[in-house]
Amino acid sequence: MNTLCVFCGSSPGFKSVHGDCARELGTRLAARGVRLVFGGGRIGLMGILADSVLSNGGLVTGVIPEFLMKPEIAHPNLTEMVVVKDMHARKQRMFELSDGFAVLPGGLGTLDEAIEMITWCQLRLHDKPIAILNNDHYWAPFLALIGRFVAEGFAPKKTEKLFTILNDVDRIIDIIDVGVACHLRVGYGDL
Repeated sequence: MNTLCVFCGSSPGFKSVHGDCARELGTRLAARGVRLVFGGGRIGLMGILADSVLSNGGLVTGVIPEFLMKPEIAHPNLTEMVVVKDMHARKQRMFELSDGFAVLPGGLGTLDEAIEMITWCQLRLHDKPIAILNNDHYWAPFLALIGRFVAEGFAPKKTEKLFTILNDVDRIIDIIDVGVACHLRVGYGDL
């Protein structure tokens, strides 16, 4: 793997464990020589993650829409900043630049980005691995919702295999690095 796209919050959240995980992931990305692709912000978990990669000698590409290109939001010290027209173009460009995806805690934007990549995988528009960091059980409600889709007949059981759930930041890069393409985990006839 050469590049990992990480979706995470523009807020740090209330629990320090989330910032600690973002910082640790940044350290590990830099140590492994994996370029970070992220939303381009200097705030929240995004800023913590980018700063960690950069302070450990790693490379960081931010992808940010024009309307967020403000000094209080955009990270000023990235290896590369790609400015796009809007949020839709942001997701498309992040997708194009990345070999895989990791999802850390975040809000609606993070959820939107994660759902889009999972949906694109389900539709066989890509086969890149997706890992969701469920530290402190943050994504448990999302996993319950996926279970509800299955229980109510709106999604097959194998939908749960479109992504990998992890509770430990240490495993993200390894899982993504050796991750089996999402459509191969599920199978073409299963969705």
